[in-house]
Amino acid sequence: MRMHYGLILLGLSTLTAALTAQSGSKPIATVRGEVITEEQVTKAAAGDLAKLEAKRPQPEPSAEARERLEIMWKALNAIIEDKLIGFEAARDQVTKEQLLEIEIYSNVPTPSAEEVEEFYQANKARIPLPHDEAIPQVRQYLIDQGRKSFRDSLIYRLKKEFGVTANLDPLRTDIAIAGFPSRGPANAAVTIVEFADFECPHCGGLFPTLKIVEKNYSDRVRFVYRQFPLTNIHPHAAKAAEASLCANDQRRFWEYHDSLFGDQAHLTIDDLKRRAADLKLDTAAFNACVDSGKQAEAVKKDMAEGSQAGVTGTPAMFINGRMLSGNQPYADIREVIEDELQRAKKGQ
Repeated sequence: MRMHYGLILLGLSTLTAALTAQSGSKPIATVRGEVITEEQVTKAAAGDLAKLEAKRPQPEPSAEARERLEIMWKALNAIIEDKLIGFEAARDQVTKEQLLEIEIYSNVPTPSAEEVEEFYQANKARIPLPHDEAIPQVRQYLIDQGRKSFRDSLIYRLKKEFGVTANLDPLRTDIAIAGFPSRGPANAAVTIVEFADFECPHCGGLFPTLKIVEKNYSDRVRFVYRQFPLTNIHPHAAKAAEASLCANDQRRFWEYHDSLFGDQAHLTIDDLKRRAADLKLDTAAFNACVDSGKQAEAVKKDMAEGSQAGVTGTPAMFINGRMLSGNQPYADIREVIEDELQRAKKGQ
């Protein structure tokens, strides 16, 4: 039954592509060979584009162009996801609603009162509501996050299975890199800016992956590190961030960085100082830097700029400005790097 459905779908996709080419409507993406045109995306984004046009005062041209691209990507992703869910539902001979219930809603448990309370206590400084008013919203937030996680996993799998291509320009964010710790060629075609937290286990998980990236793309990728300690859940992260910048004062940032991610269990101030001694830094200067809080403002500035760029958790990477959140697998990072290398090659 699935083979028969696939043959029919392939025939329809081929016909759709041919008709699109004849009509002159610009292809902007494909999902299992089925073309999505610029006209379709623009139509889907019409409401948000109209709101952008009606903005007063008008944003700067560069800001408006970025907002327009964000709106187009949002509409395109919605169309792609709807098609993927439709293909999977037809393959499984269920409705879209039934598929979502099976794959997403039935898998998300209602958080316990203890889990809700724990989340509230960890984040109450950022929640502008009294406890009793906040609790129902926190519970719903946790449910929504659970659903998003399962939906993201489903869409990720379906993209791999059905095949998705997109020709829309990548959405990029400008991130300052001058003056921040970096390694790799200054003229590299690809720059990866990482916002991370030395106490974050997900950052620790990404660390060996980035080491592989560094090894495989040593002459083509530059790495830049920016601080983003999650101080509400990681009590030692802020001081570890400061300590890494104290090591940077002695041009030893990356050795200290690697040491911190190599052992995230020992991050007390005494541990931080002991690392400096083990690495044979000038311990008097290092200890004075850590004790004085000399780098505290620099860490806060990194956090503020990260938040402005859309960072909400760690790790977060910007590959030539293209954002990837979380502990991404090597294959996904490589895919973006290779795409950027190809774009650089075409631009030569």
